[in-house]
Amino acid sequence: MAFKILLVDDEADNREVMKSLLEREHFQVITAARAEEAFEAAAENRPDAVLSDVVLPRASGVSLCRRLRGDRRTASLPVVLISGLQKDAATQAQALEAGADDYLVKPVDGRLLAARLRSLLRRCAVAPPAQRLRSGSLRLDLDARTARAAGRTLHLTRKEFDLLVLLMQRSGRVLSSAFLLESVWGY
Repeated sequence: MAFKILLVDDEADNREVMKSLLEREHFQVITAARAEEAFEAAAENRPDAVLSDVVLPRASGVSLCRRLRGDRRTASLPVVLISGLQKDAATQAQALEAGADDYLVKPVDGRLLAARLRSLLRRCAVAPPAQRLRSGSLRLDLDARTARAAGRTLHLTRKEFDLLVLLMQRSGRVLSSAFLLESVWGY
């Protein structure tokens, strides 16, 4: 089964090149030119991941990422941001803090991009769907990617949620930092 990627880029030529590259790597690709259009496509088409340029008209890729993270329908989507203009560490850090799972600098080799997407998608598929975990007053809904403690909703980043899932699934075991870094961050 091919993974479905939502590709967001406002430049038609870039969009077509990236789409062709991803399709050669056996991804199914849907496209959008603007952040608003991308958000609607993500909510309606349920892609496996979003690959978005950072520089978009009206709303940036970082803003799109924040919006995706803030909506229950799209909060669990893996998001990779990519840019040829915004290469500085501060912008990359801001994107990751906003909830992006990865940040790539153009130009990116096609096989490397495909490998990074597949790696990210493998890591995101750790928990089986429609599963719930419970420990004391802490409750996790893995399908909806929501967390509640003492009746209050917890607002967690993707990595925080994934780390909490892993710790709860392996409750009572000592987990090395190397294992956590590999399992949650993919290092």
